[in-house]
Formats: sequence, structure tokens, C-alpha cells
Amino acid sequence: MKILYFDCQVGISGDMAVGALLGLGVPLEYLRTELDKLELPPASYEISVSQTARQQLPALKFDVTVYDQHTHRHYSGIDAMIAESGLSDSVKKTSRRIFQRLAEAEARVHGVPIDQVHFHEVGAIDSIVDIVATAICLEFLQVDQIHASALPFGSGFVDTAHGRLPVPAPATVDLLQGVPLHGECGPGERVTPTGAAIVVALASGFGKQPKMVLEKTGFGAGGKDFPDCPNILRAFMGHSTVTKKQADDVIVVEANIDDSTPELLGYAMERLFDEGALDVFFTPIQMKKNRPGVMLSFLCRQQDFDRLSRLLLVETSAIGLRYYRTDRMILLRQIVEEHTEFGPVHFKQVRDDNGKVLRAAPEYEDCRRIAREKGIPCREVMERLQYKGVSET
Repeated sequence: MKILYFDCQVGISGDMAVGALLGLGVPLEYLRTELDKLELPPASYEISVSQTARQQLPALKFDVTVYDQHTHRHYSGIDAMIAESGLSDSVKKTSRRIFQRLAEAEARVHGVPIDQVHFHEVGAIDSIVDIVATAICLEFLQVDQIHASALPFGSGFVDTAHGRLPVPAPATVDLLQGVPLHGECGPGERVTPTGAAIVVALASGFGKQPKMVLEKTGFGAGGKDFPDCPNILRAFMGHSTVTKKQADDVIVVEANIDDSTPELLGYAMERLFDEGALDVFFTPIQMKKNRPGVMLSFLCRQQDFDRLSRLLLVETSAIGLRYYRTDRMILLRQIVEEHTEFGPVHFKQVRDDNGKVLRAAPEYEDCRRIAREKGIPCREVMERLQYKGVSET
């Protein structure tokens, strides 16, 4: 599995992302050819890349020269333009996902429906090019998974079409909810709304770099040269040391509870699963004053941690929780439908990274339904189906 790690400790913007990806080996002429499929107004912009340095560290500076300075667009128009373009389905999907996250943030900030979001800086041609160019580069590099570091908070003010705003800008603050941030950089806008939208929409995890064999590095320069640290986004690309789709980075959350009823604990489990927890389970424990208790644990992804943790504290009597990040290894799984002596039945297949089915089991709900319809024990249904679903490779 090919992994890309964005080191955003100094910051990230759209042009920094494209510069770093070009540094990984994407040809500029290829990027130009693909961007032409977007069918922006003729002669409305021009792209270029140059070798520069930030505090004596070499990096690529990606620039978009815009000749149509006064065109502003609504989100619906941008989304339609990308959807109707000649770009590949993969590039369309990635670009639209980034713009959707950006539009959702702007909608919440301004209190309007998403279709009424009127982009200013982020809707200008240069930002459209930055986002679509990022998607084009990722497709060329055939990246399977993206991770990112913690991001700098920044400080000070930035001048926008809405006036002078504090850093981070409101849309950036909205996008960075649940993302680890640090305050080790000096003043200045270190993360732009476009840069935040790119990493939030695409990264499957934030924090430490994933385990991988490093193969290429790319360095994208920002427009400013900050005095405290080199304004460079670093992109590291390599192959995972774990087989494809078996590596995962999750958060484990735990809470000890000794004053809740089984009904409320069961409801809390249902709610956590419904809201996106990867797993939820109970462990019997002995608490202070010899009270029997339960440790409620759940697994989740970084982007779901804050929301699910609040849900746990609201739906149970817990007054606190603990959490830690960990790695896990998982086998490939999929649900397939097969024809059996009982008719169509869904099976959960477990496969290795070569696609070979290692084992399969009928879904409980199907077995339960068949047992009731046929008037036979559910155990018998499971036994008669246990050898099905393993022939497919």
C-alpha cells in the first residue's frame, strides 16, 4: 500500500500542497494537460513552478497567476463545473470532497445553506486550481492512504473579503475541529482554509507518521518566509510495512462505571455504534469500596473522537474517560450474497491481501430469519451453512 504523509508542522496551504506533490515526481506538463479538462475560461490563469528556498532549505513554489480577478462563484457552480469536466472519476471525487468540506465550513460560519455559500478567496480561480491540481497529483502518484501531522495554530490577523479577521480564519477553525494542533510556531496565518480542507477531507489519521519504507520526498514552499521556521510543507511517500488495507490507526477510549443500569449501558453501546464507533465492548471490573463495575471501551478514528467521547459522557453516568492512540492490524472483510438451500444468504468473508478467502460465516440476521421461517433451530441453520461462502477467490 502506497502511503503519503504530510508533515504540516509549519503549516499548509493549497499551493504548498501542490508544490510538495510536484516534488514527488509529477510532471508539470502532465498537470497542465489535466487542468485543461476543467474547462475554466480561456486565458483566465497560468500555472508555473520554480525552485526557491525557505531559510536555506530548497523547495518548489507552485504559483497560479490569475487574469480574471473578479470572478466569484457559489459552491453549487464549482461542484457542477468539476462534475461536468473531462477529468477522471477519481480526480472528480477527490476534488468535490475537498470543496464540499470547505463549503460546509463556510456555510456553518456564515449561517447559510451550503448551496448559497458564496466563495471569495477560496472560490477564486487560484484556489480551484490548487484543489483540483492536488487531486490530479494524488491520482498520478497512485496514493492509497494519506496521513498528516499535527497542524500549527498560528496567530495574528489576516485581511480577507470579509475584512480583517483573526488567525486562524473562521472557516479554518471550523475545519480543524477534532484535529491535533500545536502552538509552537510564531505569528502569521500558517494554515489557510484551502490547506485545512485538503488535509481534513483526505487524511485518514493525524499525528505520528505511519510505519512505511520511505521512497520519495517533496517540499512545497509557502508564499511567506517566516523568521521562526522554514515555511515548507514536506511530503513523504513510501510503502506500508503492513500488507494492503491491514494497517489502521485508531483511538481507544475507556470509562469505568459502577452506578449505571444495564439498560442504559446497552443503549449507550447502540448509540456509539450508530454514530460510527468501530467497536464497543464491556469488561467486568472491581472498583473502589468493593463495588462491581463495568469498563466501557470503544474504538474510533481520530475525526470521530471528540463527538463520540461527548456522547459517552452524555449517555452514561461516567464523569471522565481516558484514551490512547494505538495501531491495529485487520484482515480484509466483505459481505457477499450467495444462493444456498435456504435461498439468498449474506456471508461475511475474510480474505488475505491476495484476495483468497480464508473463512466465511453466514450473517446472524439471515440465520435468524431462516430459522423462524422454516421452524428449525438457528444452530442447525448455521451448521448447514458454515461451509458455504468459501469457494470464491
